[in-house]
Amino acid sequence: MMTFEEILDQAIAMLQRRGRLTYGTLKRQFQLDDAALEDLKNELIEGQRLAVDERGNVLVWIGGADMLPLTTPPAAPRSADAERRQLTVMFCDLVASTALSSQLDPEDLREVVRAYQQVCSAVITQFDGHIAQFLGDGLLVYFGYPQAHEDDAQRAVRAG
Repeated sequence: MMTFEEILDQAIAMLQRRGRLTYGTLKRQFQLDDAALEDLKNELIEGQRLAVDERGNVLVWIGGADMLPLTTPPAAPRSADAERRQLTVMFCDLVASTALSSQLDPEDLREVVRAYQQVCSAVITQFDGHIAQFLGDGLLVYFGYPQAHEDDAQRAVRAG
């Protein structure tokens, strides 16, 4: 029997690959009861913010095309000599998205946010940043993880 984390990782990969999944498919694929399906939905929608609910029966991927389906960051190899590294953290979000959400249809808003996330992902990747999490219309980004550079702070400013 798979653990919840294993089911979550596989569901994320499947949702990312397909873009949309019905709740019935998730129930059958992972042999979930109603309570387990509800937990999985809540984790994908609220906890990870990788999907949105559509009409109460479909999950739609919003996590970004290049995002790895992992629930935790990969562990860095440990050496005998520990080192302290600087990490630059950047958070960016779509300005005036609340006002925009009242002006646009939810599907149109989702497309705007998705396009925004794709453009941000391309720019962040160009400066060797790591998107730690998508948070609605915001992105939490690390510079200096997993690979450190002498100019990570400047990279963050340029990406911003």
